[in-house]
Amino acid sequence: MSSTSTTLTRRLAAAAVALGSCLALAGPAGSAAAAPTDPVPTVFFGDSYTANFGIAPINNQEDPNRAFCFQAQENYPTVATRSLADKGITLDVQSDVSCGGALVHHFWTEQETFPLIPDLKVPPQQDALKAESTRLVVGSMGGNTVGFVRILKQCSDKLRSDEHRLLPGEPVDADEPAAKCAEFFGSGDGKEWLDSRFEQVEYDLEEMLERVGYFAPHADRVLVGYPRLVPADTTKCQTAAPDQTELPFADVPQDALPVLDQVQKRLNDTMKKVADEFGADFVDLYATTGANTACDGADRGIGGLLETSQVDIFGSAKLPWYAHPNEKGRDLQAAQVATKIEEILNR
Repeated sequence: MSSTSTTLTRRLAAAAVALGSCLALAGPAGSAAAAPTDPVPTVFFGDSYTANFGIAPINNQEDPNRAFCFQAQENYPTVATRSLADKGITLDVQSDVSCGGALVHHFWTEQETFPLIPDLKVPPQQDALKAESTRLVVGSMGGNTVGFVRILKQCSDKLRSDEHRLLPGEPVDADEPAAKCAEFFGSGDGKEWLDSRFEQVEYDLEEMLERVGYFAPHADRVLVGYPRLVPADTTKCQTAAPDQTELPFADVPQDALPVLDQVQKRLNDTMKKVADEFGADFVDLYATTGANTACDGADRGIGGLLETSQVDIFGSAKLPWYAHPNEKGRDLQAAQVATKIEEILNR
């Protein structure tokens, strides 16, 4: 969308917020609204952190186009929906179109789901929205647009190997050694590349929320952040989790771990900023999962970079978690999302 369109949208949004505030002040005082008794038509969208890559079994195994989205049958949208139902709040899930590998622009463009077979595609995620009926739109995107896999590959020789060629993305600069990735992203071309990715993700998130407002004008919008991967005390990452031989971040250099955390914190802040600007709600998982990072041993909510997950491909050996939420992490996501949805529906 053009900058003129974006500016106009923001002005209209600001006017609507102001009008809503005036009406709220003018209205009679009373208790908080009760949650709706009728089912709430809901659409979930997002990337592998909404699909919960790594947790088996997966949905759509008979559909070659969607099978490689690796959407878990028990992903956080499913768990959150069930949790809300236990409280008497029913979500009528019109669709869950979350798909591993999705970039923000796949909200409005089709997505190839398997790099080795380009004919396998899914339609734009916005196609799931229903203008007249959708009342709630929930999910997260941004990590792939920032290029988190490319950043991880820049910092890991193991991820650069042929063994992990199915993990989409190349290192930012393959000529730069993985051992120097902290230095690479701290200045020069690496820093410039990173800054450009954050400019892109902010622009794309703005467009995505505009599109949700256009295609589902009656819906509350909920942008879900990413759980924290790296702890504040990175020395914990020098110890393998119970029953694991690999370190949580494998061969990523110790001095690069704070860089990974800074990238994630910057993404979280960007998502929150855009959500605030567009009147959307934000679920700040980064702020609430600092004790459940990949380096927190038995309490970890994130599967280690090369720790074996629950899913396989073509019936072969199981794939690594690649630093995605395990079942404990999924439950933390679901609990926070359910709390936010309940809060919205009781406003």
